[in-house]
Amino acid sequence: ALRAAGFSVRTVLGADAPDALRRAREAVAGGTGALIAVGGDGMTSLALQAVAGTPVPLGVVAVGTGNDFARAAGLPVRDPAAAGRLIAASLKGDGGRPVDLGLAGGTYFATVLASGFDSRVNDRGNRMRFPAGRLRYDLAVIAELAALRPVPYRIRLDDGPELETEATLVAVGNSSSYGGGMRICAEARTDDGLFDVTVVGPCSRTTLLKVFPKVYRGTHLGHPAVTVHRVAKIALSAPGVTAYADGEPLGPLPLTAETVPGAVRLLGAARPPGAA
Repeated sequence: ALRAAGFSVRTVLGADAPDALRRAREAVAGGTGALIAVGGDGMTSLALQAVAGTPVPLGVVAVGTGNDFARAAGLPVRDPAAAGRLIAASLKGDGGRPVDLGLAGGTYFATVLASGFDSRVNDRGNRMRFPAGRLRYDLAVIAELAALRPVPYRIRLDDGPELETEATLVAVGNSSSYGGGMRICAEARTDDGLFDVTVVGPCSRTTLLKVFPKVYRGTHLGHPAVTVHRVAKIALSAPGVTAYADGEPLGPLPLTAETVPGAVRLLGAARPPGAA
């Protein structure tokens, strides 16, 4: 589709993720007109590390498992030819829409930073090979319910005082969803310079099972156990918790995440990712 639109296309293949990132960075440094990520949120995340903060725009051909960033941006999902045509039109037209990214531990992320119950679900979901898509995360949720327990967090919002609280999870949303459509930060946008931080307080397995289906519609935000904060920076600390962003492990807490407004130009976006 890109060649049919008159563009010269070179495929960048890596032996593994670090090699692919090295090659992508070389392409960006060499002056490529755009970098196109073909895959899911993990591949998009890898491409972001190469283009963020540069004038090179990013295209996303969403053919992965979750595709949350593409879905939030109104991009085609599992229709690579349509995605290619949209990217080509954007390259010839507006050149892409500036979108915010999150930055934590030197890693950029486009969707949600997960910690607590959701990061354990992510860990389990990534280990599973079957089934694909949303059902994989649903099954991982059920499996992790058996070990449900509140996590003692220390949280600093922007430059405010450090707060100590127990929570089931803390999700930091640059855009709205993770896990193949779970809209944990349902009102998050990538054109406002802010994270939506969703904090789910301590709750029972029964409560979590009742609330969980609402996450796909974003209506869980009205539950008494859920609070939302909008901040440009957040520091998180909790024992024994690994943070994930864009479905990829960032490492153990503590860490600090901050927004980077307009960090990348996204090709073909129908709306700011996360917008209703």
